[in-house]
Amino acid sequence: MPPGRPPQTDFNAVFHNELDYPRLGNVTFRRGTLTENQHELFEKRWPELGRVLEDEVIDLASWFGRSGAKTIVEIGSGTGTSTAAMAPLEPSYNIIAVEIYKPGLAKLLGAIVREEIPNIRMVRGDGVEVLNRMIPDGSLACVRIFFPDPWPKARHHKRRIIQSGTLRLLADKLRPGGVLHVATDHADYAAWISELTNVEPSLEFMGWPWEDAPILTDRQVITKFEGKGLRQEHTITEFLWRKRS
Repeated sequence: MPPGRPPQTDFNAVFHNELDYPRLGNVTFRRGTLTENQHELFEKRWPELGRVLEDEVIDLASWFGRSGAKTIVEIGSGTGTSTAAMAPLEPSYNIIAVEIYKPGLAKLLGAIVREEIPNIRMVRGDGVEVLNRMIPDGSLACVRIFFPDPWPKARHHKRRIIQSGTLRLLADKLRPGGVLHVATDHADYAAWISELTNVEPSLEFMGWPWEDAPILTDRQVITKFEGKGLRQEHTITEFLWRKRS
């Protein structure tokens, strides 16, 4: 393991069931090259706006410089196109974008600085690890998981992020009334998720669309992966849950 990397969570121990979350073996940061300008901006602004996976629970009020604001976590923000577009529409919410790929975070950072978006922060790391180690229980108004890796081969299905154990973890991190929003363009993954809609008793499945959803759920901007799927005439399937009181 590279120096400075925290040890991987033993999810079997966390969830007390070897079938709950067998996805993670070793999570490695994807390599990628930043441009000179991206590198300079990263060096200058990342300490303020970003963090790397660590064993320290985030003080949300301190990090965002305001108290009382509700928080949304977006797992797998990619290059941050939709994140940067939606955040100004939700100025009263704190947005935490979680992504492993550094060039994607660099692009989002550039958008944050260029467009002066005040309510986005970033964490570099695996989404489930970040939730487990860094996000307080009962603190989130929403978790968004848009177009996660479908891991299409049967032997890799155990790596899919939507599993019974992660749904339990997600429920733990949501506040009462909080929303879990998942979208996929992969038909088999949609069928997989459909079989899990009622597996977690603390999450009430609300279907799609949910007219009275308490936060923006219409995804004003098409993500890179969504656009690719639409060009291939894939069907976009969305799922919404609400944390029971």
